[in-house]
Order: sequence, then C-alpha cells, then structure tokens
Amino acid sequence: MDNYIEIIGFIAAVLTTAAFLPQVYKTWKTKDVSALSLPMLLMFFIGVLGWLIYGVLIDSPSMIFANAITLVSSFLLVYYKIKYQK
Repeated sequence: MDNYIEIIGFIAAVLTTAAFLPQVYKTWKTKDVSALSLPMLLMFFIGVLGWLIYGVLIDSPSMIFANAITLVSSFLLVYYKIKYQK
C-alpha cells in the first residue's frame, strides 16, 4: 500500500512542478517580469525550501524530486525578477 501512496505523490509532484515551468520559460524568453511579485516569489522560494527539507527528513522521493525542481524554478524567477526589473 505504501508503494501506491508514493506513486500518487510522484504523479502529483510531476504535475504541480510541470505547471510552474511555463512561467519560467515565458519569463526567460520575454524578460517581462512586471507581473511578478518579488515578495511572493521569495515567500514561495522559502516555502519550497522548507518542503524540500521536510521531504529529505521523511525520506520521500516524490517530495524531494518535486521540490528540488520547483526550488530551481522559483530561484530562476527570483533571479529574473531582480535582473530584468526596470
């Protein structure tokens, strides 16, 4: 039964992580960060970092996988926001 739970977690992790990637791509291509809120991005980044640490502590591969990728994505948006902000 635990294997099914991990599979559900992995599927959810892939979908929620993939949902974030189009924004990273669009921001990278257009360099338009006007609609992005830096405080929201920073809170999101810190929250994802917390989830990643939690995933490591409970040894959840799906949580580690999803949050590691999302952490990179959110870091990129913070970086783009700071770099391209007018």
